[in-house]
Amino acid sequence: MSRMPVVFVGHGSPMNAIESNPFTEEWQRIGVEIPKPEAILSVSAHWYTRGTRVSDAEQPRMIYDMYGFPAELYRVRYDAPGSPALAAQVRKALGDRVQADATWGLDHGTWSVLNWMFPAADIPVVQLSVDANASMRDYFEMGKYLAPLREQGILIFGSGNVVHHLGRVAWDMRGGFPWADEFDAYIRANVLARHAENVIDYHRAGASASLAFPTPDHFAPLLYALGASDEGDNVRVFNDARVLGSLSMTGYLFETQTVATGEQEE
Repeated sequence: MSRMPVVFVGHGSPMNAIESNPFTEEWQRIGVEIPKPEAILSVSAHWYTRGTRVSDAEQPRMIYDMYGFPAELYRVRYDAPGSPALAAQVRKALGDRVQADATWGLDHGTWSVLNWMFPAADIPVVQLSVDANASMRDYFEMGKYLAPLREQGILIFGSGNVVHHLGRVAWDMRGGFPWADEFDAYIRANVLARHAENVIDYHRAGASASLAFPTPDHFAPLLYALGASDEGDNVRVFNDARVLGSLSMTGYLFETQTVATGEQEE
């Protein structure tokens, strides 16, 4: 069984679920390139709870947690099965901090991307919430506790945005504000250098950190992914771009590489 990679995706607008563009084309490529997972554990910014919860429904429901979009978006279906067995493994790994919760489902942080990566929707998906009560270090440490799932063919998938400040969105802007570019570059440099402490303590980025996001829900999934990765992983940056001034689409793929050949481990 292949040791699965870890993925963090900047999911951006829900419209990416139905629009073919360079971002969604890259998601599609990654879904083809990596081994097919036995199951997916998705940490989505859009399940932001007090305390940590894990979905344990046999068949997660579709959650259309966005408003004012075209009707076509609300017709998207991603009817992947759930996995109570994986949810139980997550509860064992994280201990008392996590509760099972069958009332949620798959929100657009999950389905807008998996719709492109694994369009057959035949891989079980379990969602893990972002705990509003936890610290950045807690998110990172939870990722470490979840890392052994990779050996069982589980894809650990974080979905959010490194920069996510909807209050500063400029709808007619193609790229990012200078502060958004600066913060994204700071995070990218430290992820690539394996300086996790500088990502956990993101305020070290300086003034740009105070503008990057007003709440940590979209940044936190990166910390889970970073915690689940290790020094043996090759780090690939994809969709390195800012849009609408204050959103980052940048994603990271952490893959185990063999020392001798540099080829992906079988």
